[in-house]
Amino acid sequence: MRMDLDGDNRVSLAEFRDYMSRGFRSRDLDGNGILQGAELPDPGARPLRLADHLERLAEAFARQDRNGDGWLDAAELAAPPR
Repeated sequence: MRMDLDGDNRVSLAEFRDYMSRGFRSRDLDGNGILQGAELPDPGARPLRLADHLERLAEAFARQDRNGDGWLDAAELAAPPR
């Protein structure tokens, strides 16, 4: 329910990306859309661009959307990731 911002009992790609990107946004201290240096959770890791992060989330959303309707319902959200 925390992902379902509009309360329609299903989660859109936009809602999924927004919820799943909260950690990224909180770590992006300079707000440049790139986690780098001290912003990275693992020191020495490669920089991570917000655009790349959002693309991976879209791919995860598509895998989780088992019925292909463009929305995630409670059963799809509760299912183990594929």
